[in-house]
Amino acid sequence: MTSNEENKAIGIDLGTTNTCVAVWQHNHVEIIPNDQGHRTTPSIVSFTNAQRLVGDAARNQVTMNPHNTIFDVKRLIGLRFQDQSVQQDMKLWPFKVVPSGPNKEKPVIVVSYKGEEKQISGEEISSMVLSKMKEVAEQYLGHAVKCAVITVPAYFNNSQRQATKDAGVIAGFNVLRIINEPTAAAIAYGLDKKSCRKGEQNVLVFDLGGGTFDVSLVTIDEGMFKVKATLGDTHLGGVDFVNKMVHHFVNVFNMKHKIDISGNARALGKLRSACEKAKRLLSSTSQAIIEIDSLAGDIDLHALVTRAAFEELNKDLFAKCMEIVEKCLVEANVHKSQVHEYVLVGGSTRIPKVQQLLKDFFNVNGKELCKSINPDEAVAYGAAVQAAILSGEGDKKLDDLLLLDVMPLSVGVESDGGFMSVVIPKNTIIPTKKKRVFSTSTDNQSSVLVKVYEGDQAMTEDNIFLGKFKLSGFPLAPRGVPEIDVSFDIDVDGILEVTAEDKTKKSKSKITITNKKGRLSPEEIRRMVRDGKMHKKEDEEFMKKVNAKNLLEKYAYEMRGKLKKLEEEVEETIEWIDTNQLAEADEFEYKKQELERDLQLL
Repeated sequence: MTSNEENKAIGIDLGTTNTCVAVWQHNHVEIIPNDQGHRTTPSIVSFTNAQRLVGDAARNQVTMNPHNTIFDVKRLIGLRFQDQSVQQDMKLWPFKVVPSGPNKEKPVIVVSYKGEEKQISGEEISSMVLSKMKEVAEQYLGHAVKCAVITVPAYFNNSQRQATKDAGVIAGFNVLRIINEPTAAAIAYGLDKKSCRKGEQNVLVFDLGGGTFDVSLVTIDEGMFKVKATLGDTHLGGVDFVNKMVHHFVNVFNMKHKIDISGNARALGKLRSACEKAKRLLSSTSQAIIEIDSLAGDIDLHALVTRAAFEELNKDLFAKCMEIVEKCLVEANVHKSQVHEYVLVGGSTRIPKVQQLLKDFFNVNGKELCKSINPDEAVAYGAAVQAAILSGEGDKKLDDLLLLDVMPLSVGVESDGGFMSVVIPKNTIIPTKKKRVFSTSTDNQSSVLVKVYEGDQAMTEDNIFLGKFKLSGFPLAPRGVPEIDVSFDIDVDGILEVTAEDKTKKSKSKITITNKKGRLSPEEIRRMVRDGKMHKKEDEEFMKKVNAKNLLEKYAYEMRGKLKKLEEEVEETIEWIDTNQLAEADEFEYKKQELERDLQLL
């Protein structure tokens, strides 16, 4: 293997519904197809009594094996079991999610695999999808791939970013960078339009995927990509549009047949698959038919859903999308008339109502929405470009490219009364380091507890708790006298390190915010890496067995066909003998040689 191959890095868009992988080579980005020839791979993992399935094979198990087929895990990763979004999603998932860990805060998925019950974290499920992408890339490139850039929704918090990075490590990657999905899409758009763009342009990236939604206002000037503001919702996407339809037809079926299928995982799986197909059809037709045989017992479901009905069911979600667009422009201090281009990213942007709302909102410019880049592949495209730059694989085409991303949420510490004291405000360009001076709140205080939060609410109880640490040993003094420097250091992945220092004694304490209550420990990561290798070995052994079985079966059928043909020829020869009793010796000899030759050809 050459050093050039060793340095090759790939870009991965780890999506809620589908995952896409790309690589920079031959002076351009290539989207890598999977073993089925598809350019995206379902982010689904299924466990059976015989094997583990990932991607297209796992998707076929959704209705047959609903309790052990895991999807939408991106909506679980890095969150706490008690989080409202987790509790809401659990009601619609056919698989079981339970609390784990010392404080019962980490959600884990319960599956039955090879006859045993196992508890698997969201990071581990995501790592299985990433491992699949690693194999796909290695088969395509013909050599091992160790480095990757992985994308996340811009509105992912610190814990979700850490969890995504952990998943990459478990999959065997050196994760070069975690970058925001709309920023990656802006890179794809920027390179695509580089030759025809003049001067600085404001580009709004509208990223509506399978399970998350982000809006970013990006300024592109030559090769500089500067994110001015980003806003989003990590629980808004195609999954939610489908869930609205599922809930609607559950009620329709209940009203018509007096049968509640809300607790029937197999029935819900069938209904969800049918609603997903209907949602896709409604992007190109005005109506779709949902037809499911034996949805519950021997009762079928036959229903017509129109585009108008679909839009009515989801009108609150569509309105929420546009609210977020407006807020993003306000935070960027950019009027909608100052936006030059509007880029659509994510499969859900194919929904006509979404496109119409955007056109109506931006009608002052009279511009069309940009559809020149594939919405399913744009994020992976941008990630591959960033991977090429970081690994030194980029050429002159990428030399002048500079990416300036921002913090999606404010970070700070808790002050007296439970107020949020912001150290780094949201939309600050990263990487960054900022410092604030704090003091004690009571007289003769010998230590101070630093609690770190993430969010934009006034009270810390309404924000996300990231971690805490204690600084002690400074001299006793009246309240407000000691000076404590608190430094926040955000790296390029948006991951935070906090340091507190007493200026008088120079005592120091620091913490890399890892949200330990919800994050995997180094020991757990090492165990999952070992398990991943074991799973890969098991998969290889299973495929070896399947291939051996297929070869034997093929050979047996071939032999049966040949024997049948020989048997027919033997019968024909016997019939010939019966009807040619007076034939000459050389004719009998010739017939014998024919049979011998046919036998040798077996």
